[in-house]
Amino acid sequence: MLFSVLNPNRQRLWRFHGGVHLPDEKALSNAAASVRAPLPAQLVVPLQQHIGAPADVVVKVGERVLKGQMLAKPQGYVSASVHAPSSGVVSAIELRPIPHPSGLRAPCVVIDTDGADAWGELPEPMPDFQQRDPAALRERIRQSGIVGMGGASFPSSVKLNPGPDQPIETLVINGAECEPYITCDDLLMRERAADIVDGIGVMLRIVGAKRCLIGIEDNKPKAIADMREAVVAARGRLGEAADRLRVVEIPTLYPSGGEKQLIRILTGKEVPSHGIPAQIGVVCQNVGTACAVADAVLRGRPLIERYVTVTGRAVAEPRNYRVCIGTPAADLVAASGGYVGELEKLVVGGPMMGFRIDDDALPITKAANCILALTPDESPDPGEPQPCIRCGRCAEACPANLLPQQLYWHARAKDLDKVQDYNLFDCIECGCCAVVCPSHIPLVQYYRYAKTESWAREREKRASEHARERHAAREARLERLERERKARLRKKKEAVAAKGGAGQDAKQAAIKAARERAAQKRAGEQADAGAKPTEEAPESKAPADKVREAKASVDKAPVRKAPVDEVAVDKTAAEKAPRAPNNTGAVAAQPARSPQARPEVRAESQ
Repeated sequence: MLFSVLNPNRQRLWRFHGGVHLPDEKALSNAAASVRAPLPAQLVVPLQQHIGAPADVVVKVGERVLKGQMLAKPQGYVSASVHAPSSGVVSAIELRPIPHPSGLRAPCVVIDTDGADAWGELPEPMPDFQQRDPAALRERIRQSGIVGMGGASFPSSVKLNPGPDQPIETLVINGAECEPYITCDDLLMRERAADIVDGIGVMLRIVGAKRCLIGIEDNKPKAIADMREAVVAARGRLGEAADRLRVVEIPTLYPSGGEKQLIRILTGKEVPSHGIPAQIGVVCQNVGTACAVADAVLRGRPLIERYVTVTGRAVAEPRNYRVCIGTPAADLVAASGGYVGELEKLVVGGPMMGFRIDDDALPITKAANCILALTPDESPDPGEPQPCIRCGRCAEACPANLLPQQLYWHARAKDLDKVQDYNLFDCIECGCCAVVCPSHIPLVQYYRYAKTESWAREREKRASEHARERHAAREARLERLERERKARLRKKKEAVAAKGGAGQDAKQAAIKAARERAAQKRAGEQADAGAKPTEEAPESKAPADKVREAKASVDKAPVRKAPVDEVAVDKTAAEKAPRAPNNTGAVAAQPARSPQARPEVRAESQ
């Protein structure tokens, strides 16, 4: 705990685990004021300069655009719009190289500038933001394309919407700028302190925080003084909201500018593993984001430019520039006098968390805060990595309080399940472990590899689960259709059966009625016959009676039984009798007489 009991008005500070002291090298670029970078002949504006879904382009090739005009609208909740940094003609919408660790290409809008730098129509300013609905202010921020300017580029409208179930107590403004060489936030706080404070007032209105703590490292005394003056001067504009602001001077220690580390220093609270600051009642924003919010709400201007540091001993005149988004890095290096000496490495960002690029024609994006040109003396070759000696220095320096040695072993063995058990995704990739490693093992590269592989495996798992769900849904759909088909068939059979039963009943009723009529008719005839008796002649008998009498006479006739010898003789003669020839000359077999044809033989054998 860094707290002086001799000064009770001083903000109480806490200390995070680990951290390292590094040569800041900030004097190279923070001596002179910032200047506006020259407008390039061509701007290359990537459609995805933020975390989340890429923006959906709304302009066409050949269309003339004005400064501030929307080029692409947000696509989805976690997204941000993109605007034209200057006026000109859209010459292409195509894949172009962008500053990214992967080195891959991404969709970009290419604008051939006309030099007029003419503004388009902007939305109405909101000077009365204190009376505006927070949702309207968030929507203005969303439509203005504002993202985190500290490097993560998370859409600010999403971050400023924690939800009703997460009340925000503290708004933390990050002005630490702890990484060596980078001084763009330092110059921004010196030159636009009033705009930063106004932007903080807007964000206080949105999140409803009770206090705001502005953390600045003590190696920026001019920025601290200017920010404190701006807070005092803002009381006339912000009213009681200005009383909730406090500029806090914090010790210089890398990485104090990390979100979780700065929250720990200023509030003493720990952001939970795999959690976000809103879960502990805190929202953290960068000073550059606060300035962009002021431009969007008070002036209607979208985010189309930013402060960029061009530094390193491989450039002639390191300094800070106000740069249009999409400006090639080569133009900034040329504005700084070009390269001098031997260029060992060109980096976007700082020496600790930045990434190397091989081409200085890449455009500046919303997240690019520094172009760093290093000489061989500034970036010496560490040589081949040596085996780990298990000294434990990496664990002592880790600001996330992890076990870098164990993460290294499991990442090297590609044991992704085990590496996640050691909270891989709590690693902020600050590089402290690699700096203090005596074996010069590139530990951060192993962690990035493990994260990339874990994300890829998670995507495959989700795709597989999605396919399984689709298959299950298809099977359920087919079963439902089959049940519906059977139900329709059953209903049809029941309807046919019901209709057929009704017809059968009608037939039976008709037959019964006919029989009754016939019975009545016979009864009438018999009644008439009883009334007039007549004697029938023998020959007038019905044919059926004659048949019955003939059958009875046959049954009473005696059956003659033939002797066995006679039967045998007849059989032998029948066998010896010649067969009659058929039309083909062959002898046709005579059909044998069946036993029924000779009842006397059958009776004798019995």
